Order: sequence, then C-alpha cells, then structure tokens
Amino acid sequence: MNYLPPNYVISPAVARARQLGLPVVALETAVLTHGLPRPENLRAAREMESQVFQHGATPATIALLAGKVHIGLTTEQLEQLSRMDGLRKISRRDFGLAIARGESGGTTVSGTLVAAHQAGIRVFATGGIGGVHRGGGMDVSADLPELGRTPVLVVCSGAKSILDLPATLEVLETQGVPVIGLQTDEFPAFYSRESGLQVNLRVETPQEAAQIALAHWQSGVEGAVLLVVPPPEEVALPARQVESWIDHALREAGEKHIHGPAVTPFLLDRVAHLSGGASLQANLGLLFNNARVAAEAAAAIPGPTRLRSV
Repeated sequence: MNYLPPNYVISPAVARARQLGLPVVALETAVLTHGLPRPENLRAAREMESQVFQHGATPATIALLAGKVHIGLTTEQLEQLSRMDGLRKISRRDFGLAIARGESGGTTVSGTLVAAHQAGIRVFATGGIGGVHRGGGMDVSADLPELGRTPVLVVCSGAKSILDLPATLEVLETQGVPVIGLQTDEFPAFYSRESGLQVNLRVETPQEAAQIALAHWQSGVEGAVLLVVPPPEEVALPARQVESWIDHALREAGEKHIHGPAVTPFLLDRVAHLSGGASLQANLGLLFNNARVAAEAAAAIPGPTRLRSV
C-alpha cells in the first residue's frame, strides 16, 4: 500500500491505473516550463503523453500547481503550465519552498523522481539527465544523488551533451547507478548517438531492462537504473559538429558572465540557434522515442496496486 503525502493530488486516470495494477510512466515538466521554446513545449508534452498512451501505459505528467504536487495533469493544466512565466524549477530541495508559498513549477529529473516514487510509479521517461558541468568545479546536478537513492527505471538519452560526460558517468558509478544501453554499447551524448563512452551492459529490448531493474531492487539495492536510448537516427546529429557548437556557446557564456542555473538554458538556446534548429528537432525526436520505450518497459514492471492519502 502506498500512502500519498499531504499536498499530493493524483489524477483519476493515474489513480485508476495504479488501483488496477496497470503500467504508468512518469513524465517531467521542467522541459515544458524551462527546457523548450513556445509553442514546441506544449506540443512536446502532449506528444510524450500520446506516445506513452499509444504504447499501452498511462502517462503521469508531474508538476506543482498552487502548492500542490500533481501526479497526472489535465489538458487545461498542461496548457496553463506551458504559458506561465517565472515558474520555479522544482528539484528535491524545492518542494517545501514551493508548497509553503503556494507556488507552481515544473519538476526536474530529481523532482520528478521524488514525486514518482511517492506515488509508487516505477518508470520515468525524460530527455537527458543533469550531470557534472564542464570546467572541473563543484557544479553537479541534484539529479545524480537522487538517481543513487530512488528506485525508478529512468529512460533517457544519456546526459545533456553540454555537460562533462566522463565525469557524469564517474559520479553515476559512485552513486551505484547501473547504466544500461538499449541496442547500444555507448553512452549516448543526447543529440548524438555516440560518445566513445561505454555503458555497463547492453540490452536489446525495454523488457530486458525492466527485468534487470526488478532484480536490482529485489536484491535490496535502493536506487535508480538508467536505461539510455540513442536518439533516433533520422534526427541524431554528428558528435563532432555538436561539440563545436557547444564550444562556441560556452565561450559566449563566459563573455556574458552567465553562471549558475542560467548556464544550461543559455547553452541549449545557443546550440539551437547555431544548429539552425537541428538540435531542437533532435531533442523532440528523442523525447518522443524515450516515452515509447518507457511505456514498453513499464508493462514489464509490476508495482503497488493501491494509493491512499496520509
């Protein structure tokens, strides 16, 4: 039996799926509120939900609205989030702040992991996880320690390529997070299918990954399993070209003295501009593909069948 904390609201569709033991896939909303330009942000959120539904699972898009943690959004709520300005990005540290002040915001990877776990959801689809930022400093995403302690199968296309990918993999190893490649031996570099970095294990189907995740948790190990999926070939970009755009964007960020949380959205925006929109198309393509893969994996992972409020 799962007990929902106060200030959690579960949608009727997600509640019904959980009660019947049907597959559910969590979806984040920071990509909607901070990651993609309008109107692509709303189109992407709708299409990810559609991909999950079409492949046999119930989408549970997670966000904070007026101080409530919503597990599953209505069409109107999704549209509202897509239009709002000044929203908070909700990571693990931000739940109390946002709930106490009645704020709204989009959940990051770490925030979505927290909420999904509270709701008994075992599979989560996103684009790319956060990681270790370039430059050798202490700027490490809250996603990484959250992955080390939250038992959810996370489907993504690796970490965002603007990050230090070798260092990110090192931290994932330290956190005890298995990195499994779907039909690949390499850790994807978000926009690119190749990085030159090896995964821990290759599988050929989402169902194989689900069985590994179950074995991981049944062995008594708490923490996520990361299923990395290369972006579809038709939208993937050459790694060398992407790296040149990132180098250019990083120089611009330094010249403009952009630091902290503002760095990632600035770099993503500049790479989209420098690529003539190709990086945006790659981002959308991998988001939709990851949603499909997650739905197929969710069907192979049984979970708690009932939810109650505390």
